[in-house]
Amino acid sequence: MKHNPQPPVQRYFYCPKCGGALEYRMHDERQRLTCQSCGYIFYENPIVGVAAIVFNERGEILLGRRNWGDYQGLWCIPCGYLEYDEDVFDGAKREFLEETGLTINIVKLFAVLSNFHDPARHTVGIWFLAEVIAGTPVAGDDLDMVGYFALDNVPPLAFPTDRTVIEMLRQQRDVLSVGSAGSDK
Repeated sequence: MKHNPQPPVQRYFYCPKCGGALEYRMHDERQRLTCQSCGYIFYENPIVGVAAIVFNERGEILLGRRNWGDYQGLWCIPCGYLEYDEDVFDGAKREFLEETGLTINIVKLFAVLSNFHDPARHTVGIWFLAEVIAGTPVAGDDLDMVGYFALDNVPPLAFPTDRTVIEMLRQQRDVLSVGSAGSDK
């Protein structure tokens, strides 16, 4: 997936070290926020998002409908941001529980992709295949609805990378084996 970087949108204006003004300057062939007072380079690194892919016994994927914001009314693979001091596996389990009410076991890593759909927030997404070990699906946190969908008939999706992941799942559906991934009862 090739990405053509856009000109930087400045989100931070003051140096975390000395409080001086930040401005973009060239460093290592890239525009980087640099303190005009002390010269500190403020590296803007991507935020990590985690998501879990769960199927029911009919091979349908669990999706959630976004409850607010720019993506309200659109669907996604349940996901969220990793906390600063959190393990990626623990973060995926926590976010999935918050979003769906389901406790999961991570089976394996499925995909890692860069998300460039929001110019103000570059994220790196990690999608895990998982199985439900407890709970009943109920929308929570950022979602107002959850439901299972056939991979060939998903509702309108919020995030372009979820479309990519679902296409990858379609292409690999015959070789995916996550066992009995829970119930939608």
